[in-house]
Amino acid sequence: DKLREHILRRQQTVDRLTEEDPRLSMMYYGVENSRKNRCDLHLSLTPSSDDGDADGHVMADVMYELLRGDEGSLTMLYEELVTKKGEFYEVAGIITNKGSDRQMIHPDLPFQAKACPLYVVFLALQDVSEEMGPTSFLLKSHTKKQNDIFFSGNTELKDEQLLNANCRLATLNKGDAVIFDARVLHCGGANDASCRVMFNFSFRNPEIVGDLGYKGSIMPGYVGKITLDDIGNVLKEYDNCEKRTDDPFLLYGNGVL
Repeated sequence: DKLREHILRRQQTVDRLTEEDPRLSMMYYGVENSRKNRCDLHLSLTPSSDDGDADGHVMADVMYELLRGDEGSLTMLYEELVTKKGEFYEVAGIITNKGSDRQMIHPDLPFQAKACPLYVVFLALQDVSEEMGPTSFLLKSHTKKQNDIFFSGNTELKDEQLLNANCRLATLNKGDAVIFDARVLHCGGANDASCRVMFNFSFRNPEIVGDLGYKGSIMPGYVGKITLDDIGNVLKEYDNCEKRTDDPFLLYGNGVL
């Protein structure tokens, strides 16, 4: 509940900032800055003076719960997928309001055959019903064969592919998470109900070098600066703080450039 409130409060602050200076829109919203009733809000890891003191260290507390390194977190899974050298590639709040349109089916990035370039998490911050436009995932569509068909330009083949796809709708309970290969075909649905907020973060596979062809949803000051190992180290220090009053991500700042 605190993270959802923090993201929606932060959106209000950012909307005010970008109204005053539209040039800030790309920094806070990136590629999603012009979509109707749908946005990816880039999140700072540190508290913002613009938000006042109401939120405290909510981002640090959330990252601690998700990536603190023990069996109850996602750390071991990510270590297996991208190693400790995996780059922290995205941290954002995905917000869709009632009236948002259905997305086109897409992969997040151009196909890479060597390995999965990016593993993405969507964490539900409220129950997600069918009416709220959950994400649809086309299972096993992350292969070269499926990618070639999808981008072949052959309408008949593509229609057959989509018609026969094993599609799963990510209706979720609050606190449920989906982790997926960014090459998989997916799309967000139309929201006909109420505000849907998802916490989104990802780590990049260090096996894949060079431009991914996809700019992650992240504050620009964090790009290329933080790894899974870095997060683990600062969270260990945070765990050792008796009252957790110190900001563990102070070294990395608010991500503003």
